[in-house]
Amino acid sequence: MFEKQIGIDLGTVNVLVYVVGKGVMLQEPSVVAISTRDNKIVAVGSDAADMIGRVPESIRVFRPVRDGVIADYFVTTAMLRHFIRKVVGRNPLFRPQVMMSSPKGITSVERRAVYDAAISAGAKEAYLIPEPLAAAYGVGLPIHTPTGNMVVDIGGGTTEAAVVSMNDIVVWSSIRVGGNRIDQAIINYIRKKYNLIIGDQTAEQLKIQIGSALPLEDELTLEVRGRNQVSGLPKTITVTSEEVMEAMTEPLRQIVNTVKQTLEKTPPELASDIIDRGIVLTGGTAQLHNIDNLLTRETGVPCYVGDNPVAAVVIGAGKAIENLDIMRRFLPEV
Repeated sequence: MFEKQIGIDLGTVNVLVYVVGKGVMLQEPSVVAISTRDNKIVAVGSDAADMIGRVPESIRVFRPVRDGVIADYFVTTAMLRHFIRKVVGRNPLFRPQVMMSSPKGITSVERRAVYDAAISAGAKEAYLIPEPLAAAYGVGLPIHTPTGNMVVDIGGGTTEAAVVSMNDIVVWSSIRVGGNRIDQAIINYIRKKYNLIIGDQTAEQLKIQIGSALPLEDELTLEVRGRNQVSGLPKTITVTSEEVMEAMTEPLRQIVNTVKQTLEKTPPELASDIIDRGIVLTGGTAQLHNIDNLLTRETGVPCYVGDNPVAAVVIGAGKAIENLDIMRRFLPEV
């Protein structure tokens, strides 16, 4: 075969591209900047992400994928085309075979939109793999065996918990709550408590640097700058890790409930396997301090963060396209 085989994780926050034989070749924010005057794309990926909250009205910066679903088809296609060309070149002799990840909880229409976007972006053939299945494959779980393997993929837009056995998903639960919803909860909390308006990037910084799902032994603090809601003037405050934890309570509770729902639906034989093996956490939000300990405490099942949680889904998509003969019959129809 002369054409390249690539796996793509089309995420709400990041797009990752895996090339078979080479590994993860690209990881960039799924952000696009468009000129409002002529609807032309100004920047894509990292270049566009640097513009968030810093551009005039003539440029619109946004994420064309929301909650794991394509919100703007044409912009998503253009973004995908840009990333595929970065990996395979501008005019490849052979168009690539593409395996795209998509949330398990999306509708057939939304699934078709992902497939069409991949073909329009330059793929010769496109296949879709559910994110939890790709994540389980990517972290090296023995998904081809008749044993219960549970994975919780906590991304930017969605959280999906699934039990995988014999190359397929047995039971699953999905909720459109992830890292972005946590950021929004932090923004709302700071606004209510301090009358201070902060941006998405500042909220994410708070979450990453001092955020924790459980109380920390040594409290951390971080200085943040924003705009006072009353006076409209710039203001600096100091936020503690305890406050960030309080702000994140509601979205974290929803994530915990999603994991519990999946465990409740799991057949007894597979449930005993999960108690022995534990639950693997993947996705960018799985890196939040103590989220594994919170889930262990709430479910009674040991939880741990998988190796390279951010890239787990795209590595799984790459492995799936590499072993297409085996995986083809387990993939959803488009």
